[in-house]
Amino acid sequence: MEDTARHQRWRIRVGGVVQGVGYRPFVYKLALTHRLDGWVLNDPEGVLTEVQGDPDALRRFAEGLRTEAPPQARVQDISVTPQPGLETGFDGFVIRKSVHAGRRVAIVPADAFVCADCLEELRDPSDRRYAYPFINCTNCGPRYSIVRGLPYDRAQTTMSAFTMCAPCAAEYGDPLDRRYHAQPNACPDCGPSLMCADREGAVLRGAAALERSAEVLAGGGIVAVKSVGGYHLAVEARDAEAVRRLRARKRRDSKPFAVMARDLAEVARFADPTPGEAGLLGSPARPIVLVRKRPGGLPEEIAPRNPNLGVMLPSAPHHHLLTDRPGLGALVMTSGNVSGHPIAFRDEDALGRLFEIADLILYHDREIQVRVDDSVVRHTVHPELEEPVTTFLRRSRGYAPYPVEVGTELAPLAGYGAELKTTVALTHGTRVYLSQHIGDLKNDETFESHRQTMAHLARLHEVTPGHAAVDLHPQFRSARVAIEEYGREPGRVLRVQHHHAHMASCMAEHRLSGSVLGVVFDGFGYGEDGTVWGGELLLGGYREARRVARLRPMPLIGGDRAVKEPIRTGFALALDALGDPEAALAAFPALRGLRAEELRVYTTMARRGVNSPAASSMGRLFDAVAALLDVCVLAEYEAQGPIELEGLLGRDLAMSPQDECYRFAVDETGGLPEIDPRPVVRALAADVAAGVPVAEAGRRFHTGVVHAVVERCAAVRAAKGEAAGRVVLSGGVFANEFLLVNCMIELRRAGFATYCHQQVPAGDGGIALGQVMVANARLAAMREEAR
Repeated sequence: MEDTARHQRWRIRVGGVVQGVGYRPFVYKLALTHRLDGWVLNDPEGVLTEVQGDPDALRRFAEGLRTEAPPQARVQDISVTPQPGLETGFDGFVIRKSVHAGRRVAIVPADAFVCADCLEELRDPSDRRYAYPFINCTNCGPRYSIVRGLPYDRAQTTMSAFTMCAPCAAEYGDPLDRRYHAQPNACPDCGPSLMCADREGAVLRGAAALERSAEVLAGGGIVAVKSVGGYHLAVEARDAEAVRRLRARKRRDSKPFAVMARDLAEVARFADPTPGEAGLLGSPARPIVLVRKRPGGLPEEIAPRNPNLGVMLPSAPHHHLLTDRPGLGALVMTSGNVSGHPIAFRDEDALGRLFEIADLILYHDREIQVRVDDSVVRHTVHPELEEPVTTFLRRSRGYAPYPVEVGTELAPLAGYGAELKTTVALTHGTRVYLSQHIGDLKNDETFESHRQTMAHLARLHEVTPGHAAVDLHPQFRSARVAIEEYGREPGRVLRVQHHHAHMASCMAEHRLSGSVLGVVFDGFGYGEDGTVWGGELLLGGYREARRVARLRPMPLIGGDRAVKEPIRTGFALALDALGDPEAALAAFPALRGLRAEELRVYTTMARRGVNSPAASSMGRLFDAVAALLDVCVLAEYEAQGPIELEGLLGRDLAMSPQDECYRFAVDETGGLPEIDPRPVVRALAADVAAGVPVAEAGRRFHTGVVHAVVERCAAVRAAKGEAAGRVVLSGGVFANEFLLVNCMIELRRAGFATYCHQQVPAGDGGIALGQVMVANARLAAMREEAR
């Protein structure tokens, strides 16, 4: 007979992503394994359990709550509180009804892959869910994209339209079943179904819809596929003609397409993933991962002039059903949108628009509540870095709306982001909830999505922000909508300078406080002096930061036109470095495509500053160098020139020798030190004349930028001391792998503690996080001053 004299009773609180991921049935089974009595329930703070039994068993149980958690769970904190005495009313272990009262801090789970158990059933002809395109369980399936509100119950999701049949309901109610309380649980008898429609309006349903879609893909057609968070446009990846047709219809000549592969074995046929990349590909989030191409693997048209392919594995059951077909093991899967619009996620929008591109549309009757694009990541391992670097180029499906834990209590704030590649952020306690990628707010539909996403996040987490943090730029729509929503009462809307927000975002990821030196390189940001910034060194913290160096400004001939026509910036840079247009043309053959009238007008505009705002932008410098080397003179998409210039390096991160790289000058005559690229342009001209290969010239330029960063940081530290001893690297230019990794290595070698982004994008997708951190610090200072 068991000796109960030693028994104890513990109450345990578990926080993090522990709802909607099978955590309560996991706790139930764990308690049974350790022969413990008690209960478990969901409440607004996460999961609460009370257990009693042998102390050794209690300890093993508490350890298992973290170490044996379900694959979708993210346990952030566990607190154990011993209770006085034993509970005589316990009879075994039970799952109690959820409690909905109280402060909500539970985290909404992100959308996830198809788990191994469901995938086995999907492929098993004897299983009742064989080939069912919406199979899921508590360990996998849609979550954030179908949630309308909390608590996370079926009635609060888009699955509310489907009533479970008796077998599904039995699974849903059985704590020992892996579909216990799986809110999207369904089967062919009671759940959603596939449909397809062609341009003539003919509609097929169920297996026939999938079969027809596979036939169209195999025949070289384009199929719009409704996925987890929106539509993709798909073609068979090995069909070069189909890829060219997709490019023509989508009016996207150069921007790389992503590829979905059946499995890692299929990926290995056309790419060479590292172990870290393979781990990310197979992770529950199923992001797009940048992987080195294998020569001759897939048509060059998929990612022209790029050493990488963006690769992902299937994230939904019908993706598996398509890619399992012979000949369809690899599919191009690019965003399902027409030019100028965000990705389609409503069926009526897809059916109304996507036939401009697609021959067939494969969709279904489970609504998507929240548009969620694919996430894009890059994983880098370097022998001189202690840790691998995982860089988010886009943080969305599989990661949103997971919060960033900043380690300090924050005021209730909303961060409205920037204008391009934007996200929004909400603070809640010590967490900052960052939304999925939203996009370019110049588009009206995306702008409306920006409003809806902010409202949806606030509803989910029951947050009512007292203040809004917005960009300093007076024309950004995100700032204007915040002013409309929060009124013009002084102090409700706090404006945060763009590059300060970038710096603060990286600080927040690493829970840094005090003073840091921020190296912030991007394409554009409105400066405190009303000019265009983008190549800045900032010294300070959350509350304030000041410039301690900048890139020498260059004229952007025609303003925004220079972004789409980087040959303009290339000409302006050459003109500044070489003195006259004739010398510029003689030095750089790429400029000879400009007409005589263009040269005359551009020269006048640059010298007189006519519609040519000066920009201290590192992103524009990369544009200009790419244009002068004839890599990209006209840009189809943002940062095309810099991306293709980096692409010439082939992901080889070796720097050029010191005596071969291009060296920047420093001009300190104006008070604020300026990193001067004119010597770089002259060295570039000499190399072009000497016939140095473009790839080598690009490497020498990249290496020169790294040295300029390290030298200028060292100069600031020499002047300011340990206030400049820690460096954060932020801004969209640090999406460049060569620049990021080598700056990390060389700065650390020079004695700097150096940090980069690994939880949010370095570009504008992470700026909302920095905005709320700066605004919080200023509000705290205002409260302190008011005392």
